[in-house]
Formats: sequence, structure tokens, C-alpha cells
Amino acid sequence: MRNSLNALLRTANTVILGKPRQIRLAVCCLLARGHLLIEDVPGVGKTTLAHTLANLLGFKYQRIQFTSDLLPSDVVGSSIFDGKTYTFHFQPGPIFHQMILADEINRSTPKAQSALLEAMEEHQVTVEGETRALPEPFFVIATQNPECQIGTFPLPESQLDRFLMRISLGYPDSRSERALLKGEDRSVLLEQLPVCLPDDELMALQNMVKNVHVSDALLDYLQALIRFSRESGHYECGLSPRAGLALLNAARAWTFIEGREAVLPEDVQAVLAPVCGHRLRPVSSGATNADIIVAPMLEQVAAV
Repeated sequence: MRNSLNALLRTANTVILGKPRQIRLAVCCLLARGHLLIEDVPGVGKTTLAHTLANLLGFKYQRIQFTSDLLPSDVVGSSIFDGKTYTFHFQPGPIFHQMILADEINRSTPKAQSALLEAMEEHQVTVEGETRALPEPFFVIATQNPECQIGTFPLPESQLDRFLMRISLGYPDSRSERALLKGEDRSVLLEQLPVCLPDDELMALQNMVKNVHVSDALLDYLQALIRFSRESGHYECGLSPRAGLALLNAARAWTFIEGREAVLPEDVQAVLAPVCGHRLRPVSSGATNADIIVAPMLEQVAAV
């Protein structure tokens, strides 16, 4: 199974050029059973990354284009009246797929965004009083444009907190962009991608990640980071217990990808920015870059 995981990472890097860390973080998020938010300007490969992972995993994949007129029922589904039987039948919405791409999620209203809350947290949806389970594994990748762009609605804190990680792809370096310009069309490459990590192997790996060893000393370091976020005065609100669990799960997954059996401080530091950057708001600056936001935590909290 580890060979399958390495093959997935290798193959993804042949489609998304020059972004090995972002690809590794996306896979880390998946192994930790979280959901991923990708924030960046249009055209840098956000959708392509989601489609690449869906193909390599063999997931049943659905893209939902979030627009200002999107309704919650457009996401979760609704009951349709059958004129022949004079009964209502539930028509499942696109949320009933293994991987959802919520494209440009911040171009929809908060009401439409809220349709994802229960699904992301509990892997189920409640429609018209009936609870329906979602398929497993279940993974949401949402993309959003920077808030400075026209027609965007900021994601509320409750929605942001449902995402284990937020990453940014950024522009490619010169060498990768040249290879992209000279290479094969990405849509053609996507059609040729093999399934590298089937459902059963992925879920087995997710269970293995949960068993990665975490020492008491490492938990002391993680708690010190959380305590700093709450008590230092650098942030409006500190990290919640859910954020602490997210950081721990992400560190375990990163450790597993690195091929180690126990989490090190370096593993926590590797995922700190993508896990905590969207959960913290600095008091003294309007910084939005995750690395800048968590810099005081890395600089002032001593590692074990």
C-alpha cells in the first residue's frame, strides 16, 4: 500500500508541475480524514489538482459550481413529486459522491455554503427530517478566490473550521511553466491517469495513520502551541480543541507519508501553517499569509 501511495504522489507531480509540497499536503489532508480549502487566483490549477486526485483515487467525483443563486437543495437534493404515483421521491444532490469539488465556494451566499456543514463534519446530510449517510471515503475540496475579487462572500469561521487545511498553489516557477507551455494538454493527461490507490487501500492507510505514535513530550509541544495562540495576545481568538485535534491528525498523516513511525516536532511544524493559518486572525496586522500568521508560534514556542 505504501508503494501505491508513493505512485500516487509521483503521478500527481507529472500533472501539477512544480508543486510537490502542495500535493503532499493535499494527500496528507486526505489521509487525516479532513477536507481541503485551496485559496488562489483563477487559473493556477486548483480544479486540475482536485480532478487529478479524484482520478488517481478512482473516486466518484462531482464538481459543484458555487454561484450567488445556488440553493442548499441544489447541493444536498430534494423531494420530487411523481405525478404517476402521487408520491414524493428523494432525488439525491451532487453531495452524494466520494469527492466533491466545491468550486469558488465563496461566490455563493452563506446559506448555500451552510449546506456543506453537516456533510463535512458528520459525513451525513439531513433533508426533510430524514438523515442519509454519505459514501465512504468522503472528501471535500473547496476552492475560493481572494476576498479582494469582485463577487465574493467571506466564509464564516464555522465553515472555515470544517476545513482541516487551507493551501495556496501560487504561480509556477519558470522551469515548471516552460514545461507546462511545451507539454501535453492537462485535460488529455487527466484522461490517461491510472487508479493508484483504490478505496480499500486508502481506508486501510487512513486507519494506519491513526496508529502513528505520539509521545507525551510531543503532546506537550502541541499543547504549548495551542496555549500560545490563546494567551500570547497575538491573535483575536486562540485555537479551539477541534483545531488541536486537526493539528495532531495532520501531523500524524505527514509523519506517515515521510515513512516514520512516531511524530516529531518537525512534522507538527510542517503542517502548522496550512492547519492553523485560516483559524487565526492576528490582532496587530491584517496578514492573510499562513506562514506569516503562525510565525510567532514557531519563533516563541520551544520545540521538545
